Amino acid sequence: MRVAMLAPIAWRTPPRHYGPWERVVSLLTEGLLAKGVEVTLFATGDSRTAGTLRSVCKTGYEEDRHADPKVMECLHISELFEQAEQFDIIHNHFDFLPLTYGGLVATPMVTTIHGFSSPRILPVYEKYNSQTHYVAISEADRSPKLDYIATIPHGIDLDEFNFNAAPENSLLFFGRIHPDKGAKEAIEIAMKTGRKLIMAGPIQDESYYKHEVEPHLDTNCISYVGSVGPEKRDELLRNAYALLHPINFNEPFGLSVVEAMACGTPVIAFDRGSMPELILNGLNGYLVGTVGDAIDAVSKINDIDRLACRRFVEENFSIERMANDYLKVYEQILALTKRENHRPWGFYEVLSDTADNKVKRIVVHPGKRLSLQRHRQRDEHWYVAAGEALVTLDKKQLRLSTGDSIDIPRGAVHRVENLTEDDMTFIEVQSGDYFGEDDIERLEDDFGRVEENS
Repeated sequence: MRVAMLAPIAWRTPPRHYGPWERVVSLLTEGLLAKGVEVTLFATGDSRTAGTLRSVCKTGYEEDRHADPKVMECLHISELFEQAEQFDIIHNHFDFLPLTYGGLVATPMVTTIHGFSSPRILPVYEKYNSQTHYVAISEADRSPKLDYIATIPHGIDLDEFNFNAAPENSLLFFGRIHPDKGAKEAIEIAMKTGRKLIMAGPIQDESYYKHEVEPHLDTNCISYVGSVGPEKRDELLRNAYALLHPINFNEPFGLSVVEAMACGTPVIAFDRGSMPELILNGLNGYLVGTVGDAIDAVSKINDIDRLACRRFVEENFSIERMANDYLKVYEQILALTKRENHRPWGFYEVLSDTADNKVKRIVVHPGKRLSLQRHRQRDEHWYVAAGEALVTLDKKQLRLSTGDSIDIPRGAVHRVENLTEDDMTFIEVQSGDYFGEDDIERLEDDFGRVEENS
């Protein structure tokens, strides 16, 4: 299976600091690669992956203010769709814009909806509802106007989060400095409980930060440490007495909530959006309705077993579980949208089909080869259009480069193989009495098709 993974390009994949969508894309990509799936990651040029990386922009536009986001997004998305035929499935993590390309290619697409930034984008999702496949990241974030193939919560890399049974006494706010995330409410909760509060995350609303956060930083109780990377994130999460998550919007998921629990840290969150799917009252935290309720919950944190928090994440939010869930979705989509022109070794397209000849453009993926075969009712002429081919013709082996050609007489035993690291393309001209697939007699095959007659 060859998967094209389309990441956002606001930040690097995985992000150095902030970038939740990019982080999930990275975790899923590496999780699939570990299972033997061929994944090509379309992301920024400085991204990191054990798979194949393709990019048109060197860095994320949030990290390069000279870049025009719309221009980079258009170039980035078109880069994938211009190569769509090379893949069995496209996995879109880029919100709604790639949906408008989906009808132009034959490759099936699945879109993970990481949340709806505004009701105004829903018409795009509605228009392509029957042409693509949607995955929700929580039951709470499903739109009644859309059809979904699955709900798949995010997974995290448990190795990045160390369990701590003996935390410090300070509370933690970990998220965007924005009214949606409740930074103001977190400060109020901390001050009224008399506990220190450490705040971490990017400032997304400068005015909000200036008026609601900055005035409290002169005290000894509230500190802001900025946007932090993986090592500092782990340190803050594992040492916190509790994570405060007083959100003011229906959050589709909460990576920091799961990450905190992976360290054993309970979470106190406003009961909105996906929070009831992540937090079980009294087991790994508390769901509350008001600041006053949150203050009461702080006094009950010692009732939470921190080891139970860790176990809950291990059982429900691992990379392994997330990758397995997406593999099932891919297989389901491929079964629903079986493409007759795709084969285990690559794909082909028919350029001409008449009574006395048939012309195909055939692409062989790196390291793949067709079956050793012969035909009884047709002759073939092969022309290498791109790359290098190793051709077996009866007992001979010949190397053909771009521009070379060879005749394959009927009855001759033959095979073509791509030994290079790039796709190889050749044009096959068939002539004879019959061009059906049942004229293929397979003698050897890497994909177990010797007994088949097609």
